[in-house]
Amino acid sequence: MDGVLLVDKPSGPTSHDIVARLRSVSGERSIGHTGTLDPLASGLLPLVLGRATRLAQFLTGGDKTYDAVIRLGSFTDTDDAQGQAVPDAGGGPRPDDAALDAALTAFRGTFLQVPPRHSAKKIAGHKAYDLARQDRPVDLDPVSVTVRSLDLISRSGDDVRLTVTATAGFYVRALARDIGQALGCGAHLAALRRTRSGTFGVEQALPFADVERLGRDVERHLLSPSEALRDLAVVTVTELGLRRARHGNPLSPEHLSGRWVPPGAAPVRVLDEAGRLVALAYARGGALHPSVVLS
Repeated sequence: MDGVLLVDKPSGPTSHDIVARLRSVSGERSIGHTGTLDPLASGLLPLVLGRATRLAQFLTGGDKTYDAVIRLGSFTDTDDAQGQAVPDAGGGPRPDDAALDAALTAFRGTFLQVPPRHSAKKIAGHKAYDLARQDRPVDLDPVSVTVRSLDLISRSGDDVRLTVTATAGFYVRALARDIGQALGCGAHLAALRRTRSGTFGVEQALPFADVERLGRDVERHLLSPSEALRDLAVVTVTELGLRRARHGNPLSPEHLSGRWVPPGAAPVRVLDEAGRLVALAYARGGALHPSVVLS
């Protein structure tokens, strides 16, 4: 099986659990994901299978969109509802809607965000969540993140529903924590659903229960490697170009059966005449240089 499977992950299992179960029911051993979802979170989890695992690096960097519920009134040690309440922290007066809306302004645009203590970030070779579980110091450096949009959808008592679109590496748990600090009342993430990842939307995804039921027939629902990267420029190679691409050799205009592409920072899809993705290449110096070869 070679391609990308869009899964609608339920709340509860880890992303690793989803991968392990798909390996079991599909028989495909080479499976990876393109961006972890916490166990609490549900929603879109793009998985790469077979030779498409070589494309994971090109599918992880896109913006992500989330539907989040933030609960005002208390911090937790994990910054979400699965953690333990932090004693003597938070619990201050709840803000009115105007104060809440004003506080959100600071979390739009580009700013520095400190990742959660319970995260996979590494400190001196150790994952932060391992150190946190051992009650050892967890001092994480802030990371520059960009929030494209942050909208208040509704409020019901202490529960505030938001939608947020942000760059890769952004933690919605950390957003909840920081909103609680800004308001002085404490807050943590109560629920999270990812609705978009790059060019993919959750409406395209299969519920994981259906994935398990389909077993090997899930192959019918895979996006081809080329389709999964449809936002990238594309060229088609001749027979000679195909042989060169498969060996990682540079491609000149005479090796293409269609148009040339101008140089750019993004990779270019190199297709054979049947429309199958052969390689990803970068244009420079008047040639296309294959970077990842699939066939």
